[in-house]
Amino acid sequence: MSYDFHVGQKVVCIDDTFKHVSIDQLIRKGTIYTIRWVGEYTHYVDGTFIGVKLEEIHRGNDDGPEGYGAADMPYRASRFRPLVKDKIASLRKLLAPTPDAPAEPKVKTKKKEKV
Repeated sequence: MSYDFHVGQKVVCIDDTFKHVSIDQLIRKGTIYTIRWVGEYTHYVDGTFIGVKLEEIHRGNDDGPEGYGAADMPYRASRFRPLVKDKIASLRKLLAPTPDAPAEPKVKTKKKEKV
């Protein structure tokens, strides 16, 4: 999956389930958030992933009994999708040709000589 997120962008949570975690992770499916940070993040348990931090939530230090010691750890970007107000327009944009796309070559046909 390609992530095209940027700071200030509105996103909606699509996955708020955390397996094997009993502490509330604060995000809720269907809720809209604003991205305040996006980038690659490496966690010694979860590995490297593209993560996002949200304006509405500051996770603090993850140093509780089940914590990993991370400070304001980001959420995986895969838990969110960009908020789309006009779904039809976003689909039309996918069909529209891009300005930097290569032009289709013109097919030249040879003219038949009259005999």
